[in-house]
Amino acid sequence: DGKIYDAYVIYPRNHTNEANFVEYFVYQIMPDILENKCGYKLCIHGRDIYPGEDTATAIEKRMQKSRRLIILLTHQLINCKESAYDQHIALYNALIQNDTKVILLEMETIGNYEKLQESLRFIVKQQGTIKWKEQHTVHPQSLNSKFWKQVRYHMPLTLKSS
Repeated sequence: DGKIYDAYVIYPRNHTNEANFVEYFVYQIMPDILENKCGYKLCIHGRDIYPGEDTATAIEKRMQKSRRLIILLTHQLINCKESAYDQHIALYNALIQNDTKVILLEMETIGNYEKLQESLRFIVKQQGTIKWKEQHTVHPQSLNSKFWKQVRYHMPLTLKSS
């Protein structure tokens, strides 16, 4: 299908230098589970978009080459006034062009979703979210947890070469 990545990951990027759980999740836990244990290929901003590349163009190209969009919902993402460019492009591709499936991971309890932008609320209403629960932080790498099973259910089939 001409796609290189199984999923493009959108998460709130901290403008401060403090490492937070979401970044740890995006750079450590997700690749460990989805890439190392399940054989998926993720595109993560900050890891797979290179310095010197035109960011906007790189984001669009990487998304077009991805089968899924994974959006990590956090209060930081919701309350951020200037929504990230990749989030705009992702939602446009998912809703207008209808060519990319979105997987919403609710990393914190969001509540009633009224602060979400309308396009995200629409996706939540259509398919819901996969909720990250505190108990997952005890064994975040547990492949058989309900959370990872739900994520894998929404991911494309992996072609195992035998």
